[in-house]
Amino acid sequence: MSSTSSFCNIDNKGASILAEVLKMNTSLQKLNLKDNNVGEKGASALAEALKMNENIETLDLEDNSIGAKGASTLAEALKMNTILQNLVLRRRMYE
Repeated sequence: MSSTSSFCNIDNKGASILAEVLKMNTSLQKLNLKDNNVGEKGASALAEALKMNENIETLDLEDNSIGAKGASTLAEALKMNTILQNLVLRRRMYE
């Protein structure tokens, strides 16, 4: 099962709410949050959820503003999560 929430204006608060749901998730395998407004705090909340989640195989955070600290917290979560196979953190630069 997958969920696409691209271009939905999801911010740190929205990402934190999603993170709480992911902690209890038993079926969602792919979550696409591409092109939203997830920042450092939202990425940190998602990272905490990834430590507990045993189903998410793909998390797409492309073109968000998670920054170096957000990326670092996600990397730390991967030490505990052995299920996640694809983590997309690309950031395109627009002129």
